Amino acid sequence: MASTAQNSAVLRADTSGDGSTRLSIVGRLDSTTTGGVWRQAMAALGRAKAPQVIVDASGIEYCDGAGIALLVHLRNYQSTRGGQLTIQGLHPKFQELLQDAIAGDSLSPTAPIEENTNFTEQVGKGVFDIVQDIRAVISFVGELFLAMVQAARHPRRVRWGDTFKIAEALGVDALPIVMLIGFLMGLIMAFQAAVPLGQFGAQIFVANLIGLAVLRELGPLMTAIVLAGRSGSAFAAEIGTMKVREEIDALKTMGLEPVRFLVVPRVIAALVMTPLLTVFADLVGLMGGSVVLMSLGFPLITFFHQLQTAVTYGSPVGGLVKAFFFGILVAAIGCLRGLQTKTGASAVGESTTSAVVSGIILIVLTDGVFSIIYYYLWV
Repeated sequence: MASTAQNSAVLRADTSGDGSTRLSIVGRLDSTTTGGVWRQAMAALGRAKAPQVIVDASGIEYCDGAGIALLVHLRNYQSTRGGQLTIQGLHPKFQELLQDAIAGDSLSPTAPIEENTNFTEQVGKGVFDIVQDIRAVISFVGELFLAMVQAARHPRRVRWGDTFKIAEALGVDALPIVMLIGFLMGLIMAFQAAVPLGQFGAQIFVANLIGLAVLRELGPLMTAIVLAGRSGSAFAAEIGTMKVREEIDALKTMGLEPVRFLVVPRVIAALVMTPLLTVFADLVGLMGGSVVLMSLGFPLITFFHQLQTAVTYGSPVGGLVKAFFFGILVAAIGCLRGLQTKTGASAVGESTTSAVVSGIILIVLTDGVFSIIYYYLWV
């Protein structure tokens, strides 16, 4: 009997003079005793008329996950009713467990509650989110521009050691996949173009198509898309993990600006390595096209002579200019989504996905703007 009494939990509900309800819990809250206390507490809350409820937890001798779940559920239930529940006297070691549970997405009372909304509300919310995101991007661009100006004026303040490591991961490690994609794109385009052009006996003009398409468009575009999926997501995951672990807040506490400390090295590495990767993608793309023409019976020297007549210096230079801006977009968007990471287990994954999607969309939009500009320059 004594052992049973020691392993029990008792709940007592009292009503004060102002109408507020006070729940006092005494004993051990574990998997065997929490169920009975849970039912009693919910019944007491159902009878409570005042919005203010106080839980006196000073008598709790032991509390495991089941007891913490009870306290969090009572807090959430009272919050959904428009009231307030205050927990007093909980032992500090149990208080830490309670705070960790409240901070989680699934148990947090501040977690967004899905509600049925009509089409108009959904459209309005979507437009509002887009406007907020545009404002965040503009603000981040301003901060990044100032940080890059400061880096240009004071190069010694740049973390060059980290910049070189990031450049190696972004450029050297990505070279095999970029070259593979570039070679296959040149090969596939040449095969696709050889069929219709062969109907007119003009298969030699495949060299013109490959040269213009790869150097002006596909080389920088495919390189940027590969980097957005590979490096942009990595930047978002790295900085997002730091945000979740509150390392970004620690940097701010020490007087270090996250944009200058984390973003600038990544942007510098991207704007240097992206054009270099584009050069390799262009070369292997042309090699892929030459393989197809050689398989059709044309000698290699004929392919290069045709290429020289069709391609001017403006085509590769225009592609490298686009690659320069694409590199800035990939690094900046990845870092921005990482800095915007929220709390919760799925926050880093959401930031990574957002970085890839946003990066590809901005790359395509920027490529469209360049296409219009080049059209009027080259017509």
